[in-house]
Parts: sequence; C-alpha cells; structure tokens
Amino acid sequence: MRQLVISSEKKSPAFALLLVVMAAVGFGWLTAQFGLLVPGIMLSILLLLPFVYAIFTEPKVGIITFIAYCFVFNLFAREIGHFPYLYVIEGLLLLSWLGAIFHTNRKFDWSFAGNEITVIGAIWMFINILELLNPAGSSVLGWMVDIRYTLLWLLTVPLCMAVFNKHKDLNTFLILITAMSLLATINGVKQIKLGLFPGEQQWLDSYGYVTHLIWGQLRAFSFYPDASQFGASQAHLFIIAFVLALGPFKLWKRALCALAALAFLYGESISGTRGAVFTLFVGIAVVLFINKNIKITIISFFIVIAGFCFLKYTSIGESHFEIRRMRSAIKPNDDSFNARLINQAKLTEYLRTRPFGGGVGAIGYTGVTYNSGTYLATIPPDSYWVKIWVEYGIVGFVIWISLMMYIIGKSCGIVWNTKDKGLRYKLTALTAGFTSIIIVSYGNETMNMFPSSMIIYVSWAFIFLGPKLDKEAASQQLPAHA
Repeated sequence: MRQLVISSEKKSPAFALLLVVMAAVGFGWLTAQFGLLVPGIMLSILLLLPFVYAIFTEPKVGIITFIAYCFVFNLFAREIGHFPYLYVIEGLLLLSWLGAIFHTNRKFDWSFAGNEITVIGAIWMFINILELLNPAGSSVLGWMVDIRYTLLWLLTVPLCMAVFNKHKDLNTFLILITAMSLLATINGVKQIKLGLFPGEQQWLDSYGYVTHLIWGQLRAFSFYPDASQFGASQAHLFIIAFVLALGPFKLWKRALCALAALAFLYGESISGTRGAVFTLFVGIAVVLFINKNIKITIISFFIVIAGFCFLKYTSIGESHFEIRRMRSAIKPNDDSFNARLINQAKLTEYLRTRPFGGGVGAIGYTGVTYNSGTYLATIPPDSYWVKIWVEYGIVGFVIWISLMMYIIGKSCGIVWNTKDKGLRYKLTALTAGFTSIIIVSYGNETMNMFPSSMIIYVSWAFIFLGPKLDKEAASQQLPAHA
C-alpha cells in the first residue's frame, strides 16, 4: 500500500508537467491556425473572471462599465475587429441583472422597476412582437436586429431604477458621460488636426469618404459610427453641460461645466453635422419651457436668437468649413433636404394601402442586409421618424409618437414639481437633452444609435426616479450644490 502511495506521488509532478506541455502545444497549434485571436481570448477570460466576480459583488460595476463601453466600442471594432463588440452591451446588462437578482448580501428594491416608463417600454415591445404577424412579410432576422433597441430599453431602465438609483449615482452618471464625451471631443480634434488611427483611415478609405469628405474637408466622427452621431451626441452633451453650468452649484463645478460645454460646441462644429444645430435649438427651447429661473430663461433665449440670426442673416465665418456647414442646415433650398422629400413622397404612395407598414427591419441597414431586393430596401429612410412610419405604418407611428410625447410631458411635469434646486437643474439637463435627441431624430436615426440611446434610457430612469430623489434630498437636507 505504501509503495502505491509513493508511486502515485512520484507520478503526480510528471503527469502535471505532461498536461502543461500538452496544453502549451495545443495553444501553440491553435495560435498558428487562428493567429493572435487565441491568446487574446485566453487573456480575456483571465480578465473576465474577476470582472464577473466584481459585478456579482456590486452590480453597479456592470452598469458603470456599460455606460462607458457604449462610447468606445466602435473604436475597438475599427482598430481591432474580429469580434461582435456591439453585443457586449447586452452581455454587460445581463450580467448586471444576474448580479442584482442573485446578490447575497443585499436586497434591492424592485418596486420602482415597475414604473410607468417600464410599462411604456413593455407596450412598445408588445407592438413589436405583433409586427411579426405583419402581412408584408419582413425578414425575422431583420426584426431581431431592430428589436434590440426596445429590448435595451427594458433591460436598462428597470435595472437602473432598482440598482443605480441614488443621488450620488446620478452624479456619477453625469460625470461619466461628460468625461467620456470630452474624450470623444479630443479624439475628434485629433482626427482633424493630426490625422486618423489606422482603423479609422481604413473605414474612411473603404466607404466613409462618401459622406465624410465634404468640400475636401474631413467631418470628424471620433469613436462613433459616423459624424452625424458624433455631432448629435456632442450637441446633446452641450445642452446638459450648459444647464449645469447655470445651476446652483459650487463655482469651480460650474466653471468646469462651462468649459465642457464650449468643448462640446466645438466638437459639434467639426463634425459637420447640420442636424445637430437643431439639437442645440430644441434643447435650449426645452430649457426655456420647463425652467422657472428668469436668469436662465433670458440667457437661453438670447443664445437661441443670436445663434439663429448669426447663421441665417450673416455671412460671417463663411470661409470656415464648420460654420459654412452649419449655415447650410437652415437654407430652404438644400439638395439633401429636397432628396429626402422625394423619398418621403415615394414612401407615402407605398404606405397608402399599408396602415401597419412594411414590417420591422424592412428599411435602412436591416432592409439592405436582410430584405435585399425589396422595394423598401432601395429607399434610405434618412430619419428615425420616417423609419418608424415605414416599418409600423401610420397606426404604429401614431402610437410611437404618442408614447414619446407622453414621456416628454411627464418628464417636464416631474421637473416642475422637483423642489430641490440642485436636483431640478440636473433633471432639467437630462430632460432637455433627451427631448432634443428625440425631436432631431426626424432628420437622422440618432436616438437609435450609441451612445445616444444609452444616455436616453438612463436619463429616463433618473427622471422618473425624480420624486423619490427629491424626497430623499428633503429628508437628508442635501445642499443644492451636492
């Protein structure tokens, strides 16, 4: 018996060494066959395990990572590739849900997760499911791609309302989206002044040049899918930073917000995105509408009027590409605008006998990819509003616009009734920001792209948590500058 034990002890190190050698040979062969993808996957697994543990220990880690990742995943896709980076977003949210549900040390309050904003998302999801029965017969694969944005609504909003729902979490969200947007601004300036990263240059050379080289000038797109999304997001963050700069906060915080707002305004200008100009005007108009502060009303009104008159009635700065591009947004005889009207006339005729539309995924990217050869796939929607109208028909569009208008109206009501001044300014910034993106999505598919869609969903969660946060601020007597 003792001899068997000794024999086993002698064989164990040799057996372990054999396994190590075999594993090394196996990994070497896989690396030779598939390149650096294999060691990359192994390194990712080694990093992923402690990250997953961190999420299950504190689910907010997953939410914060999700917020930051929505800004930069396009950079990974362009510069590294070979991986479906877009779907990491759902993975982060699902891990955060699992971490919250199976958290062993703390029970989260899920009562707020059933808020009306979640119910509205569920209603829109139900309508999307009914669209599977649409007689137009759109591809199910296209439906699955387009449905993910409604799914993200249902994954993001209730999770944030249950887990990421404190005043300090709101501050974290505002700081994080401002910091990530400033990073995007810096990269946009780098693209214009110093040049592109290799992946960005390859994207531009392959097909991006069609829309991103105007009059011989590059339109900055930073980390985002294109310049339109970059410009709209920069304008969105300008609205948020602008409102916070006027709030009842410490002077140094207001100064930083003002500097950030100026940076975002410059980032919007170098994107050459004309629709983003209307993001600025709409956002400031919302601030005028919902804010009770006469000082902010006067300043905002002056900025809107001065900006419009500068673009409409002067030729100052016409030699600069950025100003010339923005000025073209308000020209009545713009070729791009006229082309959109022609396309909408064609779609009007097509939808005359189709009150429920052509089916989810029938037009735009999903139409070209999954419904190629169909009539709708040959016409660009050029607008998220038009896309909703085409895919869901006039019936679905009326429902969708009614839901959006309810969310906007309810958000304004929450802001009006918020007593804590600091909180009211923060909710005003978020409400003006998301409303501007919804409205200007008439011109582009902005609200359905990242990071804008993520910012909208998290903003909804905090706005509809406003009454709860307001009561907490009153009970704890938080100072307005907190």
